[in-house]
Amino acid sequence: MTSLEAFAALGDVKLGPFKPKPTTLTDGQEEASAMLWSSPDGATRIGVWECTPGRFTADRTSAGEYCHIISGSASVRNADGSGERRLAAGDLLVLPQGWTGEWEINEHVRKLFIIEAR
Repeated sequence: MTSLEAFAALGDVKLGPFKPKPTTLTDGQEEASAMLWSSPDGATRIGVWECTPGRFTADRTSAGEYCHIISGSASVRNADGSGERRLAAGDLLVLPQGWTGEWEINEHVRKLFIIEAR
């Protein structure tokens, strides 16, 4: 029998401690997260993530990501500087597997993420 999972009040999910963002381009930028669910094979992961203002690089070459912005605002652009998208609470961003680029967090962001490797 398959177990059904449901998650509510994503704005209230307790996160782990804030730590330096490894790919930051801005001194002092930090992130925190909490994992909500993982598939048995680990190929799909769902969680909540927060990040403080600043810029960082991102690499989705090994797995795609779906991002639902819960609060805050940011911009995302391709590695070559094209395709900028501005994001705010309620927006959904799709970063297909193979994408690389840069995030700029304008206002402290909280997002729900789904990462899926194929």
